[in-house]
Amino acid sequence: MKAISILTTLVMCFVGAAAYSADNPMIGIWKLNEAESKIGAGMAKNTSVVYEAAGDGLKITVDGIDSGGKPVHSEWTGKLDGKDYSVTGDPTSDTRSYEKVDDHTLTFTAKKGGKVTLTGRIVVSADGKTRRVDTSGTDSKGEKISTSAVYDKQ
Repeated sequence: MKAISILTTLVMCFVGAAAYSADNPMIGIWKLNEAESKIGAGMAKNTSVVYEAAGDGLKITVDGIDSGGKPVHSEWTGKLDGKDYSVTGDPTSDTRSYEKVDDHTLTFTAKKGGKVTLTGRIVVSADGKTRRVDTSGTDSKGEKISTSAVYDKQ
């Protein structure tokens, strides 16, 4: 009987994750469309972003290049509840919070040592094929920065 309970619980977890993925237009692999993006010369850029279900939350994996042209890789796992969750691999932040605005929109805040370094808004198009990420913040030199990056779903 215990084995059946465990099996039932596992099946429900997989069904829940699949349902979350099917209903969430953010889920998938997104590649930067540099021609459509407005990212200043010499600024860091995320070239690939992967959203995947992680239990009742979300895992976001980011690959890109930093302002010096070196590769970067970061990972964040948490819920879309506006609370801070740890991020690994990002030299500009140690926590991020994401909050769901509606089915196609998220807002986020990145912090380093409790201080906000970047805020942004992520919007997936109605057809689910593109997403736009508008950010503003302060770079390592204390200068204001802003970007508008467009991604195509793979």
